[in-house]
Amino acid sequence: MVTPEVLARIATIGPYFAVGTGPRPDGFRPLTELYEDGAALDACVGAVADRLGTDRPRVAASTLHLGTASRLWSLALACAAYTGRVPDLNPGRLWWRLPASGPLDLWLPTPSTLDEEDPRTALHRTVVVSNLTPWADAVRRTYGLSPHTLRGNAASALIGAHRVLLTRAPHTPLPVVPLVRALLDHPPLAGAGTYAAPPARPLTFRRRSCCLYYRVPGAGTCGDCVLTTHREKTA
Repeated sequence: MVTPEVLARIATIGPYFAVGTGPRPDGFRPLTELYEDGAALDACVGAVADRLGTDRPRVAASTLHLGTASRLWSLALACAAYTGRVPDLNPGRLWWRLPASGPLDLWLPTPSTLDEEDPRTALHRTVVVSNLTPWADAVRRTYGLSPHTLRGNAASALIGAHRVLLTRAPHTPLPVVPLVRALLDHPPLAGAGTYAAPPARPLTFRRRSCCLYYRVPGAGTCGDCVLTTHREKTA
């Protein structure tokens, strides 16, 4: 079962794996608000743009989308790896807050577990169906980001989450790599990039899109970016 004790243990992996439980701290709002309220989304993207030092809202929106996807994948994947079960991350009961720095803070008042016995099915339901689909719809509708970019963000976030998990908690009861491979082979992530599975190591991944982070002043391309591949071929 996914309990507060399990979540507290997972939180020690790193900030992307943390979620609060119990009494609600100040400033938290339901995640549905970020998906459905254009004013809330604009305010959040504006704050991220200020942090990045960019005047390009699309760049900030993509960065926020990728970071939020990373938060959701990290939390759900770690729970599955530790317990074989997946938390219910319905956005009506999962709350968010933008801190002064770092990824979104998340708060889950009363943790509960999905009924599916198959962790892959449960991960797809709680992360992709319940969250990433309406999240991508909101960002695309407001900022015009392409579905290709948003799908690449979702896949890249999953890859990043599994790499951190394997590095900092390499001996979880449920193997992580088969779960991640199954998710990458299933729509909507299928085709977002190419991956390989080196023996006893995390998956390597190259996405077929760009998250636009290279447009942030002073930033370069990410390690899995399609632009990196292009520059290697033309160097």
